[in-house]
Amino acid sequence: MPKIRLVTWNINSVRARTPIVEKLLADYNPDILCLQETKVQNHMYPTDVFEKFGLNQHAIAGQKSYHGVATHSKLPIAEQEIINWCEMGDARHIATTFENGIRLDNFYVPAGGDEPDVALNDKFAHKMDFLAEMTNWSHGLPSNGKHILVGDLNIAPLESDVWSHKKLLKVVSHTPQECDAMMSLMEAHNWHDVMREFVPEPERLYSWWSYRARDWRAADKGRRLDHVWCSQALKDNMKSMQVLEDARGWEKPSDHAPVLVEIEI
Repeated sequence: MPKIRLVTWNINSVRARTPIVEKLLADYNPDILCLQETKVQNHMYPTDVFEKFGLNQHAIAGQKSYHGVATHSKLPIAEQEIINWCEMGDARHIATTFENGIRLDNFYVPAGGDEPDVALNDKFAHKMDFLAEMTNWSHGLPSNGKHILVGDLNIAPLESDVWSHKKLLKVVSHTPQECDAMMSLMEAHNWHDVMREFVPEPERLYSWWSYRARDWRAADKGRRLDHVWCSQALKDNMKSMQVLEDARGWEKPSDHAPVLVEIEI
């Protein structure tokens, strides 16, 4: 059976980082590219950048200056859907269903601010509400469905997903309430953690490194904020996974590295 390459990447402004988007496309030739935090309105989106590399199918949910998700594909897209999570009107989700019946949901979950307290921090409350809605949605998915969920979920759930479990327990992205919420979300559809299939615990696995570190690679204070999940029906179709860490060191980089998965279809 043929394989396809799927890449998910929080690009932190697609127009500001067009050169490294083109480098990724030239170096890795993905069949599907899911971007988060594109930070551009739909009518200003640079679709021509992707079409030069054969990614002629587009599903875009954008807004001015903030958030935004987009899925670009060589495979024909049969349907698109946008869910207005928490009725906030922010561009944090785009779904594509392909002609082979696989549905791909591309997410940018709210970061949650700095204070992990829903009573004191509206941003954290939004994040927790968003995760609760995702959990209810996952409960409703057919158990035999062919679903893939990717994106910047802004949670590093496991101890080996962060550079220091003890030091980050009170830091948003690794707090117990967020990690518990993610576990409930995964259980709701019995989602399979594709990245951890290929890099099992307790091996370190990160996809994000802060801009604050002068030498991000030497410090290696990373977190796994980006995820690839699939339904149990697709578990055996996942053939490889790689975090493209070198991209974090490209010129004018995103603080996230792309995640590449090869899928047999």
